[in-house]
Amino acid sequence: MKGKIIAGAMGNCVHVAGVVRFLTLAEELGYETRFLGAAVPVDEFIREIKEFDPDIIGLSFRLTPEVAGKLIEDFKAKMGEDALKKYRFVFGGTPPVCRVAEKAGIFERCFTGLENTSDIMEFLGCSSGNCTVRRYSDNLLERIESSQPAPILRHHFGLPDLEKTRQGIRTIAEAGVLDVISIAPDQNAQESFFRPEEMDLMQSGAGGVPIRSKEDLIGFKEASREGNYPMLRIYSGTRDLVAWAEMSRETINNAWGAVPLCWYSVLDGRSKRTPVEAIRENQEAMRWYGKNDIPLEVNEAHHWSLRDAHDAIAVVMAYLAAYNAKAMGVKHYVAQYMFNSPPMITPAMDLAKMLAKIMLIESLHDKDFTSYRQARAGLLHLSPRENVAKGQLAASTVHALQIKPHIIHVVGYCEGDHAAEAPDVIESCEIVQGVIRNCFTGNADSLADPAVIARRDQLLEEASEILDAITQLGKRMEKDGKKDPVKDGNVETDPLTDPDVLAEAIRIGILDAPHLKGNPYAAGRLETRCIDGGIHAWSREDEHRISEKERLANILSSL
Repeated sequence: MKGKIIAGAMGNCVHVAGVVRFLTLAEELGYETRFLGAAVPVDEFIREIKEFDPDIIGLSFRLTPEVAGKLIEDFKAKMGEDALKKYRFVFGGTPPVCRVAEKAGIFERCFTGLENTSDIMEFLGCSSGNCTVRRYSDNLLERIESSQPAPILRHHFGLPDLEKTRQGIRTIAEAGVLDVISIAPDQNAQESFFRPEEMDLMQSGAGGVPIRSKEDLIGFKEASREGNYPMLRIYSGTRDLVAWAEMSRETINNAWGAVPLCWYSVLDGRSKRTPVEAIRENQEAMRWYGKNDIPLEVNEAHHWSLRDAHDAIAVVMAYLAAYNAKAMGVKHYVAQYMFNSPPMITPAMDLAKMLAKIMLIESLHDKDFTSYRQARAGLLHLSPRENVAKGQLAASTVHALQIKPHIIHVVGYCEGDHAAEAPDVIESCEIVQGVIRNCFTGNADSLADPAVIARRDQLLEEASEILDAITQLGKRMEKDGKKDPVKDGNVETDPLTDPDVLAEAIRIGILDAPHLKGNPYAAGRLETRCIDGGIHAWSREDEHRISEKERLANILSSL
């Protein structure tokens, strides 16, 4: 047990919803609580305090500020100086009443109802005098811990103008709604920051903010030192990934890195790297993050789902991303679970896919490797109609909370129409915070749905078949002399981390997606259909679903 809390509404105030919510959250964290109810006279309140002997006392009053001031002074006088020093006090009320309460000088925190759930959790999870330090931490793991069991929030932000981006970061920080701001560089910066002579000046600002110097990033960091001091992070470019990683650590203290495994290559046209070159450089970047003990996200699996790959491939790629990160020495892994991708997948089958990913990724956990769940709404499913998109964002968050994420990657509701500006970011975060407030302490449990469990198990079986096919491909390539059988001394290569094997698996179609059709580095032969809410491999010729066993047998036999 963490301690004891007593709380109630004093005087003639009958409004206790906030008190009940506060105590419910406290119980989630392991406190013993006593609820005194509404309209508790000061003398009775003090008698209950002496009997219960709590660690924290919560007073609430939501009526007239002038009356609140008199009640608080009466409470202080009757408690006495010694008792006031013995306990920790917290207050809840409307903003005008809280301003009066703050002047009393006894309350550690005054809650107005405008706070996020994570703010309350953070207060309940820390000792007197240490709350502010933890709330403003520039370390991801500390930030997550201080908010637990509520998730922290991150949001993408980057406008085509440097100064507007800097001002927007300051506005977002002052609002205190967000823990991590992900800076979005334009495509010129992502691909050619370290090769400025190659930039296409006509496309400056396309896709994000035109970062052109280290000083730009330093300016963003300075702008974020307001409000709740959000952390900053940034993607590590589409090439020169290690150089990007080093610069982001020096300038913004990158909250965590993000690299793909196979993408940012000729597969998606975001760089000219071949799949083999991309995988090797991406692994080199993973190794750098592991060596420097910086958390890393490998944003891989959803790229396949966004290109309509079937669910089994998405599950495999989520596992391979984490597997490669661990093999490269990463200790703290941010696993991204993008829901609603492809948009036609149903919530139940989406959840089944995420559960399969979680089981495989977290099977890798040991004393040297831990993953943190990051949930997000799918970008492509948000409607260009902003009011519709707000509903979609809220619904997706309700569903995503079932995997108990450590981080929610908030996607701006406006992204179907335009890139999010500061007010859009703040509003999107407030929508998500409203969902957390309503659902955090009790949500419908779809994890027990037999259809979800059956689909999860089916995906795990199919993922195993795909991983076995990649392993067999590696052995065949060794036998045929297409790859060196030894590496780093006399240690056998692992086909699941071998760039040649993974690139060949993409080329022949073990790993494939419909949108890769016509790409010279991929098979592009896969057809998929949404069947019973899930995404499956499909035979257009025979008009039926293809099992992974059949699909993989056809591919391997053709070799």
